[in-house]
Amino acid sequence: MEAANRGAFEAGADNVGLNILLPHEQQGNRYITPELCFKFHYFALRKMHFMMRAKALVAFPGGFGTMDELFEVLTLVQTTKVKPVPIILFDTQFWQQLFNFDLLIAEGMISPEDRKLFHFVDTPEAAWQIIKDFYQLPH
Repeated sequence: MEAANRGAFEAGADNVGLNILLPHEQQGNRYITPELCFKFHYFALRKMHFMMRAKALVAFPGGFGTMDELFEVLTLVQTTKVKPVPIILFDTQFWQQLFNFDLLIAEGMISPEDRKLFHFVDTPEAAWQIIKDFYQLPH
């Protein structure tokens, strides 16, 4: 989240931080607009507020928290519980090594159509292009 907050900060834009209270980690980063830094006790409420406001999800290589948020968003979009947003997995090699989506399709655990819910990218330009195309923004 810090990268997105920093980009907005450096562009002079206000930006939001949705943090979770944990015993030994997770503080708001220095780029969050102070009055827009929110702290949550429960992961579920944090993710709900995130999805209510998100226009896209760009997931970078990460640990359990990243995977939790990624699969929550995939599930909510797949089941039409939220409006679709572009779901972008940055670093193709990482994500394809981590998850064998073709195996999930072959085993009938996800539909071949579910593969269209997300995109692999390796450059910021490719990610931005997917977002622009999704929202039909001018090129």
